[in-house]
Amino acid sequence: MSEELLVNVTPMETRVAVVDNGATQDIHIERSASRGIVGNIYAGKVVRVLPGMQAAFVDIGAERTGFIHVSDIISTDGNGREERSRSSTNIADHLHDGKKLIVQVTKDPLGTKGARLTTALSVSTRYLVLMPHTEHIGISQLIEDAQERERLQQLLEQSLVAEEMSDAGGFILRTAAEGVKEEEIRADLRFLQRLWAAVLRRRKAATKPQLLYGDLPLQLRTVRDLARSSVERILIDSHESFVALREFCEEYVPEVSGLLEHYAGERPLFDLHGIEDEIQRALGRKVELKSGGYLIIDQTEAMTTIDVNTGSYVGKRNLEETIFKTNLEAATSLARQLRVRNLGGIIIIDFIDMRDQEHRRQVHRTLDKAMQRDPARSKISSVSELGLVEMTRKRTRESLEHILCEDCPVCQGRGALKTAESVCYEIFREIMRDARAYDNDTLMVLGAQAVVDRLLDEESASVADLEEFIGKTISFRVEPSYSQEHFDIVLL
Repeated sequence: MSEELLVNVTPMETRVAVVDNGATQDIHIERSASRGIVGNIYAGKVVRVLPGMQAAFVDIGAERTGFIHVSDIISTDGNGREERSRSSTNIADHLHDGKKLIVQVTKDPLGTKGARLTTALSVSTRYLVLMPHTEHIGISQLIEDAQERERLQQLLEQSLVAEEMSDAGGFILRTAAEGVKEEEIRADLRFLQRLWAAVLRRRKAATKPQLLYGDLPLQLRTVRDLARSSVERILIDSHESFVALREFCEEYVPEVSGLLEHYAGERPLFDLHGIEDEIQRALGRKVELKSGGYLIIDQTEAMTTIDVNTGSYVGKRNLEETIFKTNLEAATSLARQLRVRNLGGIIIIDFIDMRDQEHRRQVHRTLDKAMQRDPARSKISSVSELGLVEMTRKRTRESLEHILCEDCPVCQGRGALKTAESVCYEIFREIMRDARAYDNDTLMVLGAQAVVDRLLDEESASVADLEEFIGKTISFRVEPSYSQEHFDIVLL
């Protein structure tokens, strides 16, 4: 397996693509103007307690106050460790107006809502997550080998003793820690120790709500989180970012330094590797398969649905074999599409109906194997009698569509417009209402080109009959700025 990380940096946004053997597997986008604040730690001040909601608003120095629920507040003892036995579900037992506390953002502000906050703090490195208020040691569930889990547990415990950090707090070994050696774990522990000490110093010096710790920008998180052993090189098209990445790697992840390369070519990096085209395809509903079949992907508020179709693929032997091969290809393709589009939540896959039970099992195994390479946790049901597969995929960030697109202002996200014929009949009904309500001789209809053309052509006889019925003259005028559903009736 050969992977490359492509990093495109501009003053406005940073984009990262994970490419495996020439195929785009993942796309990350972070914009300077709307960079998320999840993971940031703030010195906050309670401005309002809401007993009826068991929650409170907290000023963190941002444009909008944050929101914290009682379930996101941990009680600590004299040493700053969590005390579950004394935890209360009454917000008044924890907070009062004016109280100062350290909080971390778990959910970005959305619309008119402020950021979601917690007092269960954590900071991350490449291999570890430090939770200073707990004493728990955990291991990522994506590391499945029992022996490796046991080795990592012992390695971390030994490293904590060696670095004199046994009382530093709780830790989680991340997926990237699989196969690492003791020195790498100890290097991360030292970094976390310095980082948390800096946060505490800033907290002590803070006199008002303010940022104490901000998560790394995307290009640095890329090196921290995505530079796995399978990555052969990391291409960066910005010299300034290349220098910053090199310095970061030399200090924190020296084994990655040799993978960094500065791309100085004239052709844009994402154009050269076909990433721009891949992004455009990922925004469409239809995904073509090499065999001639295709997928239809619809992302809705409640779930994502994927429909598999044979399309132009006719097969070579019989219908059942054609369906089976299309479903196998679709299973591999849709797993990649879920990563590229970053689709999460409930996903329903409508495979083409298969009569053979063994074919169903093989399609399920193919999908399960393809999803194993996905860093986001997923759960997949077996293929039902109707050919449906239900699965869930953990939401890790906004989908590509939500980042790059917005609802159509014409159809308001419905994805469909009323036909010109339907709009004409609406106009007729509105004219009837206005004719009864107002005493005037002439009505003018303002509408889109397609609607006015139909009124003057296919519906001209209906217009004549309507004029005779109401005893008034009807005229028409095209408004270029109107959408097909938009019209106005003016009394003259």
